[in-house]
Amino acid sequence: MKDLVNKWYKNHAFLYKILLFISTTILIVYLFPKSGKFKYDFDKGKPWQSENLYAPFDFAIKKSAEELEKEQLEVSENSPVYFEIDLAVKPQVYKAYDDKFKTAFTDSVLKANPELKNVGIAALDKIYAVGLLDENYDYVAYKEVIILEDQTQKTRTEFSKLTAFDGFKKFIGTELRSKNDLRFKTAFVSMFFDIVKPNLAINKSLTQSSIKEKLDAISLVRGSVEKGTLLISKGEIVEGNKYDVLKSLEAEYESQVWSASDYNLVIFAYALLVALVLLMLLLFLRKYRIEVFMDNTKVTFIFFNILLMILLTTLIVNYNAQYVYVIPLCILPLVLKAFFDARLGLFAHVLTILLLGFIVPKSNEYIFLQIIAGIVTILTVSELYKRANLFISVGQITLIYIISYFAFYVIHEGSLDNIDFTTFGLFVICGLATLFVQPLIYIYEKLFGLVSDVSLLELSDTNTKLLKELSNKAPGTFHHSLNVANLAEASANEIGANAMLIRVGALYHDIGKMKNPTFFTENQATGLNPHDELAPRESAKIIIDHVINGIETAKKNNLPDRVIDFIRTHHGTSLVYYFYMKEKGMDEDTTEDDFRYPGPQPFSKETAILMMCDSVEAASKSLKDPTSSKIDKFVETIIAKQMEDGQFLNANITFKEIQIIKKVLKSKLANIFHLRIEYPE
Repeated sequence: MKDLVNKWYKNHAFLYKILLFISTTILIVYLFPKSGKFKYDFDKGKPWQSENLYAPFDFAIKKSAEELEKEQLEVSENSPVYFEIDLAVKPQVYKAYDDKFKTAFTDSVLKANPELKNVGIAALDKIYAVGLLDENYDYVAYKEVIILEDQTQKTRTEFSKLTAFDGFKKFIGTELRSKNDLRFKTAFVSMFFDIVKPNLAINKSLTQSSIKEKLDAISLVRGSVEKGTLLISKGEIVEGNKYDVLKSLEAEYESQVWSASDYNLVIFAYALLVALVLLMLLLFLRKYRIEVFMDNTKVTFIFFNILLMILLTTLIVNYNAQYVYVIPLCILPLVLKAFFDARLGLFAHVLTILLLGFIVPKSNEYIFLQIIAGIVTILTVSELYKRANLFISVGQITLIYIISYFAFYVIHEGSLDNIDFTTFGLFVICGLATLFVQPLIYIYEKLFGLVSDVSLLELSDTNTKLLKELSNKAPGTFHHSLNVANLAEASANEIGANAMLIRVGALYHDIGKMKNPTFFTENQATGLNPHDELAPRESAKIIIDHVINGIETAKKNNLPDRVIDFIRTHHGTSLVYYFYMKEKGMDEDTTEDDFRYPGPQPFSKETAILMMCDSVEAASKSLKDPTSSKIDKFVETIIAKQMEDGQFLNANITFKEIQIIKKVLKSKLANIFHLRIEYPE
C-alpha cells in the first residue's frame, strides 16, 4: 500500500492531467447539442453538392414561416368579434327621449311641426336597430360580428351594421333632411348627447380565445414524404418545394429524441471526438512546449480558456444563433500569445473552432471565418502592451470578418439585394469586445500567477518602488543591473528569446544585495573592503546569501515567479572562486560545497543568457587597458568556464546560440570600452 501511495505521489502531475483531460471532455460534451444533426449543408438557389438523397424515414413537409404567417393573418382577419348587448339601455333611452323632448321644444314649435317627435324616434330606431358601440373600433366593414344576449342568444351580423359611437348625428341629419327641415338639427344633437347611451361592448377575452382556437387549429405541415422517396439528385438546384422538403428533413433530424441506447451511443461518439481534439493539444504541448506541458497551472489555464469560449458560444446559440458572431473568439489566441507564444495560441484557437463546429449553424462558413480571423490576430497583434497596436489589430480583425462574410453572402445569394447589415454590426461589436483582452489578461495574471508582456513592461520601469530602493541603497549594483539588462536584451533579440522577460529579470536579479550592499565591490565607494575583517568562509556566505535574500525580497514585493527564476539561477551552482582559493590557502582540506551557490542551474534560454551577461559584465570591471583581442579572450574564457562547469546542461540553448551571444557581448563590450581621442589641454 505504501509503495502504491508513493507511486501515485511521484506521478501526481500526470494523474492531474488525466483528471483535467477527462473532466474537460465531460463538460464540453455536456454543452454540445443532444439532438440529431443533419449531415448535409445546403443553400437555397444553389446546386446540391452531395450524392442523390433518399428519404431515410417517413416525415411530414413543414410549412414555411411565410406560409404560416399568411395563414395566421387570414385567420385573424376572418375571425368574428364578440360584443355583449345591454338590453336595458334601449328602453331607458326612449323614455328619456319622451321626457326630454317636451322641454327641448316649445308648444308653438310642436303645433307647427306635429311630425317632429317622430323624427327623433325614427333616428333612435336606426341607432339601436342593431346596437350602439361604446367606442370607435377599427374593423373593416365586412368583419363578422357576433352579438351576445345574456351569454346565450347570439346574433350574427357585419360590423358595418353597428352604429359608431358618434353616428347618431348622421341619422338625425338624414331624418330631418327627409322632412326638408334642418332648422332643428342643433337642438336634436344637443338633446341626443344627453340621452343616447351605448349598449354594445366588446368581449375581449371571448374574441381572443376564438382567434387563438383557430390559430391553434392551423396545421404546421402540408403533406408527407414516404421512406425511400428521392428527395433531390446531385447537381439539382435547391429551390421551391425541394428546399422546403430538405428543411423539413433537417428539422426532423434536429428534433429527434433518441432511445436510451442511441442517446448513450451519440454521447460516446461526441466524447471520442472531443477527447481526440484535447489529446492533440496535449501531444502538441508535450512535443513542442514541454515547459508548458510540465506546468499543470499553465495546462489548466489553456483548457479553461477553451472551455470558456465553448460555454459562451453555447449560451449565445441557445439564446439566439443570429448573435453567434458577437462572441470575441479572437481573445483566445490573443491571451495565449500574451502568456505563451503565437504558435500555441493559433493551434489552440483552431482546435477550439473545430469543437465549436458541432454547436453553431452553418459550421463550414463559421469555421472558415474564425480560423481566418485567428490567423490575422496572430499575424497582426504584436507588443500587446501598446494600446495603439491593439486598436489597429482589432480594426484589421473586424475588417477581415466583414470581407469574409460579404464574400460568403455573395456566393450563397448571388446578389446584394437582400443583404442584412445587422451582421456587420455584430462584427463591430465583436471587435469592440476583443478590446476586453487587456483587463482579462490582468485578471488571469492574478488568478493563475502568470506574467504577460504588459506586466513586464510595468516592472521594467526603473521608477518602481523596488528599483528605486535598489538605486538608493546599492547604486553600484543598480548601475550593474542596468548594464546587464542592456547586454541581455541585445543577446535575446539576436537568438529570438523573450527580450522583455530577460530585461526585467536582469533589472531585479541582484536585489538581494540591498541587505549588505557594502560587501559587494560595485558599492564600495570609500575604498574600504569589509571582507578584510572576515574569514573567507563568512565572506563567501554573505556573497552566496544575496541570492536567498533576493528571493525573499522578491516574494515580499509580489514579483512574478518567472522573474524570481532569474534571481534563483543567475549564479547557478557556480563556485565563489576567490574566497574558496583564499580559504584553501589556509586549509587544504576545504571542500567546494561551502563555497558554491545553491542553484538551481539555468533552465531556459533567458536564464542562461542572464548568467553569461551577469558574469561578463561584472568581470569586465577588472579589465585593464582593454583591447579588442583582450575583450574577445575575456568573454571566451568566462563562458567556456561556465560550460565546462555544466551550468547550461538544463537550458534549451544550443552551441550556435551561445556563439551568437558571445559575438554580441564582444561587440557591446568593445563599444563600452572604446578609446577616446585625447584632447589638448
